[in-house]
Amino acid sequence: MNPMIEKFTTLWPEICLLVGAVVCLFTGLAPSDGVRRATVWVAAAALVFAGLLIPDFDSLEHGVFAIVGMPAFIKMAVVIVGLILLLVAAGVPGHLMQTHDAETAAKWEPGNCMRGEFFAFFLLSLTGVMMTAGADDLVWLFLALELTSLPTYVMVATARDKIDAQESAVKYFFLGAMSAAIFLYGFALIYGATGYTTFSEIQAYVASQEQMPGLFTIGLVLSIVGICFKIAAVPMHFYAADVYEGAATPVTAFLAFVPKTAGFVALILMLNLVGWPLPPVLAGLIWWIAALTMTFGNVLGLLQKSVKRTLAYSSVAHSGYILLGLLAGFGSTDTTGGDGLAIGDGLAAVMFYLVAYGVGTIGSFAVLACLRARGEEVDSFADLSGLAKRHPMLSATMVMSLMSLLGMPPLVGFLGKVYLFGSAIEAGFLGLVIVAVINSAISAGYYLRISAACVFGDPAEGVEVVPGSALRTGAVLAGAAVLFFGIAGGILVQTTRDATLESRAEHRSTETGSTALEAVAHSEQR
Repeated sequence: MNPMIEKFTTLWPEICLLVGAVVCLFTGLAPSDGVRRATVWVAAAALVFAGLLIPDFDSLEHGVFAIVGMPAFIKMAVVIVGLILLLVAAGVPGHLMQTHDAETAAKWEPGNCMRGEFFAFFLLSLTGVMMTAGADDLVWLFLALELTSLPTYVMVATARDKIDAQESAVKYFFLGAMSAAIFLYGFALIYGATGYTTFSEIQAYVASQEQMPGLFTIGLVLSIVGICFKIAAVPMHFYAADVYEGAATPVTAFLAFVPKTAGFVALILMLNLVGWPLPPVLAGLIWWIAALTMTFGNVLGLLQKSVKRTLAYSSVAHSGYILLGLLAGFGSTDTTGGDGLAIGDGLAAVMFYLVAYGVGTIGSFAVLACLRARGEEVDSFADLSGLAKRHPMLSATMVMSLMSLLGMPPLVGFLGKVYLFGSAIEAGFLGLVIVAVINSAISAGYYLRISAACVFGDPAEGVEVVPGSALRTGAVLAGAAVLFFGIAGGILVQTTRDATLESRAEHRSTETGSTALEAVAHSEQR
């Protein structure tokens, strides 16, 4: 089969989301109010159909369906978490003054209504994550990462009637452009050192060398540093607090999961060019980025007076934790996907923790988005005071989400940290795990502070729940996922192991030397 056609057959989910984005643009500009309000249903249908079109589902012997391959797992995670995010963000365009004025004016003004643009950008960014997961070329990876990020710049600016949102969008855009320049320059150096842009050919070339070429190493380091912007890791984390605070809260929830997922998938692809165990220079770089990221995130989180800024630094800290899985790599796990212990497979732990972190952080931001104080978004500890007395379900969701991020059993965050930290210990990074455990203890300071504000104290005056059930449904679903995957976490653990089965097999064959021999032959032919 022609390689282009073969590649095309794997892109049906992305094509579905792209078609959905175009349809959203049309329905969002329709003169009929009913059609415009149905735009969110168009976005939901696009996500559902994209999920049904995801390839690489295999049936196991015991009758359970498995997701084979990291691209398929990431795409399914994007669909499921994307539906929760859509519930959380469903009301954002309707609450904008610009949209309200356009729809209530005597003459319909389609240029001022933001319904179509918002949901189209929502779907386009999710499409970028899917394309990142399926990337097999440096050019493809660059385009996918930018497709993930560019819509979010507009979403931050247009999703809130405040000057803070405009300021945040400008900061986010220029820092994003700088990071794109850094990792694109890294990609150019990798191409210059190897002569290839395709991942398989770059791997073969690197494997045929006695040591990594210096130009290639510099390119890989620059690529990693540039992609750190996507995951809000040191030294590219400075934007997080300002952007998270300035954006509308549902958009903040979107930023906390979508670009971060794309960034970590990109880092897996880049590190896989050299394989695990990582060369000392890369292992040292990731070690220090992880240690500094989790430490900066947690210490700065303790100093915040804004709940959104606190959760922004929480997001920074969690990037540091997830980097432990990248250091561990495939570890010493077997390639059968059978009865071997899950702990040890760092990349499976990364995928597990992305889902665990995603539902936890979305749940916390969704509860904030449900509340209004004197017509404004809630963003202070005082506004959360006594939430349990007025809205027990929202308070329970917030507390469970925060305790999951802290890593308390039996919630999914606890299982995720055991998975990550155990894999890092198996790979010999005990010192960094100790740093991570200490930082987890530090994070209890601000997680318990937010939880205490919800449970104790007198109810804050003037705080009301936003009308509409979609937002509350999204918050409760995220909270339920935190509990469900914590209790029935074996399902998700097995799924992540199945997703890395093929990659682990390739890694094991490299260790036995078969792939290296093929690489040398390839180099000689070249």
